[in-house]
Amino acid sequence: MVSPRMTLTTQLVLRALLERPTEERYGLELGESAGLPSGTLYPILARLEAWSWVASHWEDVDPSLAGRPRRRYYTLTRHGAEQARLALASVDARRSRTSRLTAGTATLHPRGGTA
Repeated sequence: MVSPRMTLTTQLVLRALLERPTEERYGLELGESAGLPSGTLYPILARLEAWSWVASHWEDVDPSLAGRPRRRYYTLTRHGAEQARLALASVDARRSRTSRLTAGTATLHPRGGTA
């Protein structure tokens, strides 16, 4: 099975979910934790749910009694937690290799010379 693209925003959402991998978290809470607006967060959660990395459900509450809209709660599946850890480890390893390769390399400037 193909994994979701590991964009920076997807990584932020996965890292937020992995902070407490077995807890149910609602969207606004995840958005605050990941530092992302809802318009960015919810499409990522929908993709992760389509890949079975995340499960979600609506809370069973009467909005008029609660004084707020119902919340949709998200949690990593066991498979999702494993895949998220592997995917993030792969991203971190690539980033580390790239950092080592570029460390100490001179930056060329348009007028010649190096930095």
